[in-house]
Amino acid sequence: MSIATKTGDNGTTGLMYNRRVSKTHPRVEACGAVDELNCALGMVRATAQHDFIRDNILPVQKELIILMGEIGTEVSDLERYKKDGFTFISPEMTAKLDQLVKEIESQNVSFKGWATPGANMNSAALDVARTVCRRAERAVCVLRESKELPNAEIGIYLNRLSDTLWLLARWVETNGSSTNDRR
Repeated sequence: MSIATKTGDNGTTGLMYNRRVSKTHPRVEACGAVDELNCALGMVRATAQHDFIRDNILPVQKELIILMGEIGTEVSDLERYKKDGFTFISPEMTAKLDQLVKEIESQNVSFKGWATPGANMNSAALDVARTVCRRAERAVCVLRESKELPNAEIGIYLNRLSDTLWLLARWVETNGSSTNDRR
């Protein structure tokens, strides 16, 4: 089967369980923002000079796949989604981010006031990922407010993730990668 299915040529796209919606549907906007976030995190991993960054970003990327699956499922299909064995974003996933925040903060990461992105390639990639995360969070809020996303934990997870990404950028800056560092 070709990647070019041509089923989207009419301005619609597929959700889970063969549901079709407009490519401008808020659910598609949210999935797209999370997909962009996952790609931005791929850039973070690719530019990372420290295993600490790579080791903490990859699990988040895998959780974002779970998150996209849940967002890409209409409310009426969520019971089927669960029955089919798919995972949902959970408080335990958010708790892992909370734990990472505590770990980073315990390492005396230095920052004063508002950070200006660009101290080095990896911290800049983390700041880009953070801003994309905030956009994904806003798109999820639209779904929540319209009652199209019952799992409030998704918004909490993205909120915590954006905080985590900000701290990781400061961690990278504090732990000594110069502006010209390349992998």
